[in-house]
Amino acid sequence: MNTSEIKKELITIRKAEYEDASLILSFIKELAEYEKLSDSVTASEDLLLKNIFGENKHAEVIIAEYNGEPAGHALFFHNFSTFLAKPGIYLEDLYVRPQLRGKGIGKALLFYLVNLAKERDCGRIEWAVLDWNTSAIEFYKSMGAVLMDDWRICRITEEKYDKIINQQ
Repeated sequence: MNTSEIKKELITIRKAEYEDASLILSFIKELAEYEKLSDSVTASEDLLLKNIFGENKHAEVIIAEYNGEPAGHALFFHNFSTFLAKPGIYLEDLYVRPQLRGKGIGKALLFYLVNLAKERDCGRIEWAVLDWNTSAIEFYKSMGAVLMDDWRICRITEEKYDKIINQQ
């Protein structure tokens, strides 16, 4: 499947563009507020432009739109598993605006990343979730993620990509 764009009903997932830096920053600030970590945000548009869209890109972002309006994003980058000898995707942020949750936007973002991981021959997708965020934990479990209790890391392995992709 081509991951350049996934469209399902009212949801569109697309790669972020240079012009999206202010939108990405607003999503980051909204997420920080939700997580009660607003004081920790030092990100700026300039830093995002440099590190996501600049010469040395360190992360990628996909944007979710619902009815043509910005609804959320996923920010991710590659890591590497020595045990698998394969790259992986580390999902730093998966955020959907509160008023749009429950509409399949988070699933669409995760489906996009699973498709991308499969295309790039990644061994797994990993991320962390706050232990108090029970709605996120239940969502990730429903998608087939295994919570790594010792590490507080969620993981979708390569073996589950097809099963998840077939849920679309």
